[in-house]
Amino acid sequence: MDGTGTTRRTFVAGATAVTGAGLAGTAVVAGAGQARTAGPATAGAGRARPAPAGTVAVLGGGVAGLTAAHELAERGFAVTVYERRALGGKARSMDVPGSAAGGRRPLPAEHGFRFIPGIYHNLPDTMRRIPYPGNPDGVYGNLVAPGEMMMARTGREDLRLPIPWPGHRPEPLTLDELRRALTALLETAVRLPAHEVAYFVGRALVFLTSCQERRDGQWERTPWWEFTRAARMSADYQRLLAVGVTRNIVATKAEEASTRTVGTLGEAFVLNALGRGADGPPDRILNAPTNEAWIDPWVAHLRALGVEFRVGWTLRELRHGDGRITAALVDGPDGTRRAVAADHYVCALPVEHARRTWGPALRAADPRLARCDRLRTDWMTGIQFYLTERPPLVRGHVNCVDSPWALTAIAQAHHWAGRDFAGVYGDGTVVDCLSVDVSEWDRPGVLYGKTAKQCTREQVAREVWAQLKAALNDTGAPALRDGALHSWFLDPGVDGLGTPHPTNEDELLIHPVGTFHDRPPAATRVPNLFLAGDYVSVDIDLATMEGANASARQAVNALLDRTGSTAPRCAVTPLFRPPELEPLKRHDLARYRLGLPNALDFG
Repeated sequence: MDGTGTTRRTFVAGATAVTGAGLAGTAVVAGAGQARTAGPATAGAGRARPAPAGTVAVLGGGVAGLTAAHELAERGFAVTVYERRALGGKARSMDVPGSAAGGRRPLPAEHGFRFIPGIYHNLPDTMRRIPYPGNPDGVYGNLVAPGEMMMARTGREDLRLPIPWPGHRPEPLTLDELRRALTALLETAVRLPAHEVAYFVGRALVFLTSCQERRDGQWERTPWWEFTRAARMSADYQRLLAVGVTRNIVATKAEEASTRTVGTLGEAFVLNALGRGADGPPDRILNAPTNEAWIDPWVAHLRALGVEFRVGWTLRELRHGDGRITAALVDGPDGTRRAVAADHYVCALPVEHARRTWGPALRAADPRLARCDRLRTDWMTGIQFYLTERPPLVRGHVNCVDSPWALTAIAQAHHWAGRDFAGVYGDGTVVDCLSVDVSEWDRPGVLYGKTAKQCTREQVAREVWAQLKAALNDTGAPALRDGALHSWFLDPGVDGLGTPHPTNEDELLIHPVGTFHDRPPAATRVPNLFLAGDYVSVDIDLATMEGANASARQAVNALLDRTGSTAPRCAVTPLFRPPELEPLKRHDLARYRLGLPNALDFG
């Protein structure tokens, strides 16, 4: 949000608009990073730098903003990142205040556990380009792949599933674990009627063979619940194939979720499991807290490229005049308002924060911005439980299918190989962190009969713990013991719980029907304004780090096109489309344009 020629940044005090004419040389990135002071870049000090390619203000320091800064800096632009709170945004990890003792680091916490599946291509490409000591493939080498997952059922055996991928070695099973696995498979097979399984497979084939026009039209208007005919089916069908898929994959309600979005992601994950068009295994996580394994090395690399950071700066308005953005009005850490000027601006804030900064003049210049007011966000927030003993859980993700608050979790210490958790973090007694995502905040729980938003922070922790125990302690030796619970940490972005007006600084874009048509492109009609964020229209059509990364690449490409730059364009890799289905999709395109249903759609 600031830009200069020789100094790489110009602050203009006050709220007056400042034109960017003649201010060549600075890119500015502002958004949500890590709460710490960031000074000027020191990499390359004493060396003469080539003249910068132009000034760009990228507003947002999350994955989208850092990606834009990365791509711009590599192409000769001078970049400054302005961040309201913490570099990395929702992707960052953070310290639990007051938890360190004996020279150890604070306990690691996070907004939610990181999940980087093999369907992602753009984000892994960026990770490979971030140096990390000892890793020839950069921070990408810090990804590890759990070999299994579990569908935890309340009052029934849990379904333990291997994740197919070459090189995965199944964890050894005890005789009792083998007994329970077979019981779970048979219980699921018996309780999920064969005709319902066949029907769901048929619906999947309808989507797989649907042309893009039908997906963008008919299926974007159809809720997943309706597409799968869930209202007519058994409780298990609804729980596993309708509600479970939408709440735990796309974090929205099956009754509202667009079939286009759910089906597209379901297709991608199935193809990933089959090894088709994948960057890697279907499930990948980091081998350390996110900042240690990824964000901090990324910021260090960007500094080496000449990027500068200003943390604690909040964007208030993008000032529009004479057909362009003339300044970004920001409040500094001291509360002083300033106008920052640059040649170009990339708005990389989350949509719920970005649209507050788009005034009437800017919205009039590009009416598509107003459509972003229709985009909806919801709560999906993490809580961590710190344990004094390793829980005997599956070594991978756990989906608590029957939990009222749609819980998913992972015990992290096993995946942080070579790291003595108790020796590195906390007070020396904590040996593991059970990181839990809470996807449903508006349904009553089992302890207090209240929604998560109606509970206090302490009640949320007790309720989540109770729901975890209901899912994991119901069919054998208890996996979670109250005596092993050391402490817990709930995302600080959540405030006002238990009051009439709870707030969440880090909501997640959801995907009800029609959302696709309200998502804006990266290039706006204002010649020096570009958009990056997981709400921008990209191929993956889901609020993800991959979407944020891809949208930033598209924004940079649009900027390069408008400036006539000869710099190479960013590669933007779409989701894999199996070529063998293309003839069936072409046939469906003809039927769709004639007003006919898909050839496999028998209702």
